[in-house]
Amino acid sequence: MSYCKVFLKPKKEESLLRFHPWVFSGAIQRIEGQPEEGDLVEVYGANQQFLAIGHYQIGSIAVRVLSFTQREIDHAFWVERIRSAYQLRCILGLANTPNNNTYRLIHGEGDSLPGLVIDMYAHTAVMQAHSVGMHKFRFEIAEALKEVVGDTLQNIYYKSETTLPYKADLDSEKGYIYGHDVEDIALENGLKFCVDWQKGQKTGFFVDQRENRSLLEHYSKGRSVLNMFCYTGGFSFYAMRGGAKLVHSVDSSAKAISLTNKNVELNFPGDPRHQAFAEDAFKYLERMGNNYDLIILDPPAFAKHKNVLRNALQGYRKLNAIAFEKIQPGGILFTFSCSQVVSKENFRLAVFSAAAQSGRNVRILHQLTQPADHPVNIYHPEGEYLKGLVLYVE
Repeated sequence: MSYCKVFLKPKKEESLLRFHPWVFSGAIQRIEGQPEEGDLVEVYGANQQFLAIGHYQIGSIAVRVLSFTQREIDHAFWVERIRSAYQLRCILGLANTPNNNTYRLIHGEGDSLPGLVIDMYAHTAVMQAHSVGMHKFRFEIAEALKEVVGDTLQNIYYKSETTLPYKADLDSEKGYIYGHDVEDIALENGLKFCVDWQKGQKTGFFVDQRENRSLLEHYSKGRSVLNMFCYTGGFSFYAMRGGAKLVHSVDSSAKAISLTNKNVELNFPGDPRHQAFAEDAFKYLERMGNNYDLIILDPPAFAKHKNVLRNALQGYRKLNAIAFEKIQPGGILFTFSCSQVVSKENFRLAVFSAAAQSGRNVRILHQLTQPADHPVNIYHPEGEYLKGLVLYVE
């Protein structure tokens, strides 16, 4: 098959020679042919040397690289990439285990499939395309996924209505590519939860906090816990299993609070230790008093673009400053940023400024990141997006 060809300006091939999986529009000298967004294109250096093949797109990232070798992007390619990702999850002890059926199977560039995310919930795979190229190949990807995972996969739900580039002018896409509507009870480290992949955020659950939730469990015994931005309550039921004295879950979304209550009831029916509140986070923090000695701050991304970075850092400072002011002496604060444009250094500085403002003695117990099923391609450091600190506040 012949593809349109993208030729780079002199000396602009260096990042591809270091296996970085993006070609920026400013690096392109000319394009041979007229590729449409999502089409496969071959990338060549100024000296006509083949460099990569990938999906063409409109915007600052012009090509997302699928392969650095000249090959067909066919059924065998998708099977090979998905099988490699699946084997890693088996090595990690996440796939085919008795107490866990929830994990990320494909994590974009981290699994050499830029623009594609697939999360597994029991018998259902939830697929998201973040590029037009992956959207165009969604049915081929679904076929390869069925071949790799086998009979345990009964449903594939495609959910890309909020993740595809808006400039691509595609119809919003969501629905079952394979299987049918089902309510799977997912299992994570032996805890059960319902996932709303049709209407919930992301793919329905924040799989990336699994190990951080597990760590929280070990700090929860006898503590009064506040789970801010709780979404569907992940940290809350880990805290309850860890022996927390009381757990309060707060989210601005009434629907999220309803699902939190449902998940708590699944694991701890009739347990009076838990209460949930549908309320703005900052308003709740301002009025809450000094009632908690374990607080989780896991807000949605404050910054999705660099032009709002300054405001985002102010938001993190303000949020953490209130927590430092209100948490009891000897309290533990789990605080996170999931904004890719906020660096570890920026986040830590924002939290440091908040701690200094409070005048309290604060020690770092753990520095947290995303789990191994959200791998970071060593050639693509931008893939490291989740930052977290566990702090002891005297």
